[in-house]
Amino acid sequence: MGRLFGTDGVRGVAGEDLTGRMAMDVATAAAGTLQDMRGAAAGPGGARLVAVVGRDPRASGEFLEAAVVAGLAGAGVDVLRLGVIPTPGVAFLTAELGADIGVMLSASHNPAADNGIKLFARGGFKLPDAVEDEIEARMTSPGAGGLASGVPAGGFGRVRDARGERERYLAHLLSSQPGTGDLGAVHGARAPGAGASGIVHAPRAATPLAGLRVVVDCAHGAASALAPVLLRRAGADVIAIGAEPDGENINADCGSTHLETLSAAVLKHGADAGIAHDGDADRCLAVDAEGEIIDGDQILAVLALELKARGLLARDTVVATVMSNLGFRKAMAQAGITVVETAVGDRYVLEAMRAGDFVLGGEQSGHIIMLDHATTGDGMLTALHLLAAVARRGAALSDLARVMTRYPQVLVNVAGVDKKRAARSPELAAAVAAAEAELGTAGRVLVRPSGTEPTVRIMVEATDHEHARRLADGLAVTVRSL
Repeated sequence: MGRLFGTDGVRGVAGEDLTGRMAMDVATAAAGTLQDMRGAAAGPGGARLVAVVGRDPRASGEFLEAAVVAGLAGAGVDVLRLGVIPTPGVAFLTAELGADIGVMLSASHNPAADNGIKLFARGGFKLPDAVEDEIEARMTSPGAGGLASGVPAGGFGRVRDARGERERYLAHLLSSQPGTGDLGAVHGARAPGAGASGIVHAPRAATPLAGLRVVVDCAHGAASALAPVLLRRAGADVIAIGAEPDGENINADCGSTHLETLSAAVLKHGADAGIAHDGDADRCLAVDAEGEIIDGDQILAVLALELKARGLLARDTVVATVMSNLGFRKAMAQAGITVVETAVGDRYVLEAMRAGDFVLGGEQSGHIIMLDHATTGDGMLTALHLLAAVARRGAALSDLARVMTRYPQVLVNVAGVDKKRAARSPELAAAVAAAEAELGTAGRVLVRPSGTEPTVRIMVEATDHEHARRLADGLAVTVRSL
């Protein structure tokens, strides 16, 4: 059996791979592990541990939330139920409320049938691998499983509805823009004029996005009740789509995995820009006024230049993955910005950022991390800063995105191969070297093994798509011959 925790926590088909029993076991084991780490008193001065729990709107999230809350409270942990909220909102509130652990129930951009459990440590960063391993070991130890038996030393945990704390998250996002610190609602309380969701729907003052018309596609996900409100409070004229979750329609023909829906809406409404989130709103992609896609590399480039111009880009450095487009790298070099390269995955981007004290990093997929304001990728935060750059510059989003030329990128996955043999193959190394020599400085070749499958992934960039395709297909033939 493989490791239970993947790079994004525990994930699988709800009710099959991820059952209520498993969710309860994860919660109970997490509580026990953290209590052991904090000592028998389970907290400073004998106080109980505190957890915050959030979810996206999937139907399965309701029973999984109940199971997680039962496991935590039964083990003596106080629980704050945040309700439906983006993943980065859970990370932020874990830190802001001084919680010992944050739990998010979501399968991100996956279809509605899937769900997952992601854990955050005190401070809002992803739980370290070693702690996840300890939780998994506790789950498989003799006698493990189900609710903790007996009354915990500090008594059973208490459960409180804390949906109002979403206002605190919105206020934080708004305060990340200069001059907007007074636009959020009162922390920890239902704001005046709030609806049943606890969210205020009226902008309060002249704000950084005034004059912009924006379409936001919430993927019928966790941002549905929040993203439109955030952008309206920031002064934008907002058209919300994909903002009517019913538990089954999350990510269905909408959101960041179906940008054609957003493009059509931007053109229909004559908007200046479109923003797309995924199911848990930890990513952001965009389209310009012509309906053309603005990917994560272009967003990262715009934000890097904006921060550098304002003297806020630490060490004039941005962190990106090996999959970032060659055009991004060239644009950054031309602007005097260093690119630190990592393996694919936002966890590796974050590790490099924390190790080097950098403030900006991200992936082509739209996971953008702004470490001055967040501990993880935050799609709503990214959207706010991208649109604010458009408003500040008084330019179209398409003009800002032209800071980089997006090179044609061809991806080929060769399945069913021996990854280790491919890695040490002199024939493959020679083929890669020949392709690189043919491209010179006008292209790039990347051949890497999949981290989870018997697959070798090939990526070729060139100024011409057909050239990139020919080289990628040739390398695929070499890999298959092995």
